[in-house]
Amino acid sequence: METRYLKTLVEVLERGSFSKAAETLHITQSAVSQRVKFLEEQYGHQLVDRSGAILEPTPAGLLVLTKSREILEKERELLDRLKRVTDEKRLSLCCTPTFGMAYLPQILSDFIRGNSDLNDLKFVFLQPEEGLQGLRSEDFDLAVIEHCVDQSFEGFERFPLPDDELLFVLPPQSGLKVVDGYADMQDLLKYRLFARRDGCSSKEMLRRNLVNRGTDFEEFEGMVVSDDLHFTINSVLDGGGIAYVSTAIVNSYLESGRLVGVRVKDFVHSRGRCVAVLPHRREDPLLTELLECIFRVVSPLWRPQLITALA
Repeated sequence: METRYLKTLVEVLERGSFSKAAETLHITQSAVSQRVKFLEEQYGHQLVDRSGAILEPTPAGLLVLTKSREILEKERELLDRLKRVTDEKRLSLCCTPTFGMAYLPQILSDFIRGNSDLNDLKFVFLQPEEGLQGLRSEDFDLAVIEHCVDQSFEGFERFPLPDDELLFVLPPQSGLKVVDGYADMQDLLKYRLFARRDGCSSKEMLRRNLVNRGTDFEEFEGMVVSDDLHFTINSVLDGGGIAYVSTAIVNSYLESGRLVGVRVKDFVHSRGRCVAVLPHRREDPLLTELLECIFRVVSPLWRPQLITALA
């Protein structure tokens, strides 16, 4: 029997839902249901109690769930060892777009320079939950994400990086009244907002901040949704509106005076940033080297904490 059936059962019972398991596994809900039914027929027992709003394991299901986790862990160990048998060095990672734009070129340059024999390196930009789902499915070896404070990292080993600061940015000639780096929210609502799509932590943080101030996105003069950070920055530089973005990607514009960054009183202006890996991969030498590169580029002062965590 293929282990994908066991993996499907584990996802269903851990998430309590056929639909949530389908999202994680990137298959249809019907396929999830069919795999569970196949296991129930194979073992001759009902494994999932479907009577409640949240799916629960039956006594037989709990036994199969426990053994499935053990089998899947053994399979992961086997695959890891098989990877080490070959001479080929492969690595795949994902990160949120802001981190990729601000830091990834230098990180990859340093990493490749120290691993010239690397056969295959892949990276993609994804939103936080998408990245963690891909990591959970082992589409990636490592994920670097910016996230809201309540982001769940259950099942992952996490290496915190310094928080990321977000500000509203706009050209200095915009006419906005700024006092000691702060602006009034009502004045900012008079501008068109360039925002990210749903799922991005910066947009979610801004949404929560606005709700806490008794307003929402509809109160802005207009809103343009784009995942292209270069387009957003250039549009703001041209006077097209404002954006709530990470200082990591606009520092050079702020320092040169081409953009002005402003805060709003009682706003949360920082979000978490961390590296996530699956626990059984933490001892992979190649991943350890990549972690070292990330900390060396992003925050050399935090590097001793990484070394302590890896010890």
